[in-house]
Amino acid sequence: QVQLVDSGGGLVQAGGSLRLSCAASGSTFGAYYMGWFRQAPRNERQFLAALGWSAGDTYYADTVKGRFTISKDNAENTVYLQMNSLKPEDTAVYYCAATNAGLSYTVYTWPYWGQGTQVTVSS
Repeated sequence: QVQLVDSGGGLVQAGGSLRLSCAASGSTFGAYYMGWFRQAPRNERQFLAALGWSAGDTYYADTVKGRFTISKDNAENTVYLQMNSLKPEDTAVYYCAATNAGLSYTVYTWPYWGQGTQVTVSS
C-alpha cells in the first residue's frame, strides 16, 4: 500500500522560498512518476511538476517553470519541491502524488495522494 506524507508548508512573504517534502513508503518506486499538484479555494487541482523516479526526468507547468524545482532523495524515499520567488497567487494546498501508469498531467490518473500541506504567501 503506497503511502505519501506531505510536509513543509507554511506562511511566507512574497518573494520568499519554501521546500515541501513528500515521504513515500509501501512500494519500490523505480517504475513510478512522482508529482506535485496544488488546489486553491474555488479552483480545480492543477499539475505543477513531475519526476520519473528511475531516470530522474522532470516536467513542469509553465506557471512554475524557473521558480519551482522537483527533486528526490533515493536513500530517504523522499521527493521535494523547492519553491522560490513565491507570489500571493501561489497560495494553495499542495499535494504530492504518485503513479505507476506513466506520466500524466491529469489529476484523476494519479491514484496515490498525500494529505496536502497549506502554503500561504502574503503580499
